[in-house]
Amino acid sequence: MIESCLKGSRKAQKALFDRLAPRMFPVCIRYAGDRETAEDILQDGFVTMFSKLDTYKGEGSFEGWARKIFVNTALMNLRKKDALKMSDDLENARNLVSGTASQIESLGYKELMKLVTALPTGFRTVFNMYVLEGYSHKEIAEILNISETTSRTQLSRARVWLQNKIKETENDGKRK
Repeated sequence: MIESCLKGSRKAQKALFDRLAPRMFPVCIRYAGDRETAEDILQDGFVTMFSKLDTYKGEGSFEGWARKIFVNTALMNLRKKDALKMSDDLENARNLVSGTASQIESLGYKELMKLVTALPTGFRTVFNMYVLEGYSHKEIAEILNISETTSRTQLSRARVWLQNKIKETENDGKRK
């Protein structure tokens, strides 16, 4: 299929799109926070992927290679909007109250992803990169042009934010 795409086959490009779009859209929406922006990122990601297809060397999984393109496309979108301006440091995060891990474990995947999507932009970006994509704080700092301390702070605040939202959800369920 990749060979056919490289030769310009629209049919192969459509087949590759149909195969990857359902897997890449959740990545896009996790970073974007809303469906419309995620659709734009998905489209831009495919344009980039098809233009760089000749750089795929066949090493490792193609889906993993493509996923990096979509993550980078999402990050570029956030940079354009200046949404990654994060100036909080660890000192400001020390007063935040932390919840328990069991709260997060009690949620289903879809419920958790819905909450992740609702995170404030800076929190969501670092959370996605660290927890879901496996980047280190050093890598995140370099990619986002922030300090490692800011990356750690944003992750800590994201976790606290998620835990508070989970508590709210649990309390709402008890009131009904």
